[in-house]
Amino acid sequence: MNLEALLKTFSSTLSIHTEGHHLVGCSDTEREDMYGLDGEEIYYYNFNKNKAVVAIPEFADSVSFRFPTDFEPCVYSTKICKDFLALFTNNYVHQAEQTDPPQTSIYPRDDVVVSVENTLICHVTGFFPPPVRVSWSKNNVNVTENITLSQYRPSSDGTYNLFSMLKIIPLEGETYSCTVNHKALQQPQTKIWEAVLPGIGPSAFCGVGLTLGLFGVVTGAYFCIKAHTSKSNMDANNQILDTV
Repeated sequence: MNLEALLKTFSSTLSIHTEGHHLVGCSDTEREDMYGLDGEEIYYYNFNKNKAVVAIPEFADSVSFRFPTDFEPCVYSTKICKDFLALFTNNYVHQAEQTDPPQTSIYPRDDVVVSVENTLICHVTGFFPPPVRVSWSKNNVNVTENITLSQYRPSSDGTYNLFSMLKIIPLEGETYSCTVNHKALQQPQTKIWEAVLPGIGPSAFCGVGLTLGLFGVVTGAYFCIKAHTSKSNMDANNQILDTV
């Protein structure tokens, strides 16, 4: 059996199914060319730096993926996109535009440990059409550094989603907020996250209860022994008096 037949047999046996997608988009001010696999962003082209950016996580094996290095096809495809955009804009009778507002959530990437570097993730999903604007603040002060933003990712329902990430070193009492602007929103949408030390959990309460219980047992045993000793001494004294 040759390698091709073996791979077909292996894939058929395990019912392996993957779905790749190539997204080319543009507007009057923006361009996007992104490749993905099974709904996850693999890499995209950064038009400001004229290079491809690998978007897979650090723990993934990037050697397994072969990324195109030629930038010209990407430039050409987005040029075609802009030509079609201009054509439709000039000749299409505008109807009421469908818009879907975003849903936003904010959460830490890892378990929070005070003074240990972490990443806050602002997930914006369910919006149409792009773009959205995402901004961060710390203790009500605007933050502009240590921020990364994913490309727009299409969802199966025709809407889009993206991630904005902020590297932080959490300290107790600090508050961070992620604010999203989109044309479907009447006002900006803001989600707030506060750095809080882990509270006393059930295990701690159980430990305290057990300690108090043991203390009560020891104390009770002490007084019982003391009372028994005192009674024995009194009985002995009474016997001595009776003898006298």
